[in-house]
Amino acid sequence: MRIVRRPGAFVCGIDAAMDVIGGKWKVLILWALNEGTCRFGELRRAVPGVTEKVLSSHLRELEDDGIVHREVYAEVPPRVEYSLTPLGLSLNAALEPLGQWGRDHIYRGTGEAPGQGGAVDPGAEAGVGTADSGPGGGAAARTGEGEGAGAHAGAGVSEPVVGLGYGQR
Repeated sequence: MRIVRRPGAFVCGIDAAMDVIGGKWKVLILWALNEGTCRFGELRRAVPGVTEKVLSSHLRELEDDGIVHREVYAEVPPRVEYSLTPLGLSLNAALEPLGQWGRDHIYRGTGEAPGQGGAVDPGAEAGVGTADSGPGGGAAARTGEGEGAGAHAGAGVSEPVVGLGYGQR
């Protein structure tokens, strides 16, 4: 595993952190791996909308940065599992305040208080899974997919799902 660092290229620590977590999917991949070890297919389902090519690329980049560990088992059929390294766990801990900020400010200007509104499964705010999602809420509960999620059918646009993110499942 090689860790990619370009110390002269960064202006500040935030710039360096954004280089590691930049992109649409990396933070969601980190969040899914915070639940525990996942196989590729499990990650693909936990991060809906990501293509296999992009997921594979982001996992490789996160592995190169020392954030994700890739374990290959010599079995038939082959099995590969991904998990967070201690550095990845510390990165997720650092992202928790950002998730809280997002939850606190998602309603800004709407007149609604956090925890109100129809876009959230009531159990999701409390970290409770749905009957079919199992412990931790499953991918649909974490991503806000399914009934009441605020998705616009066929439009490719979805409303933000409140109460989900770092530190809350």
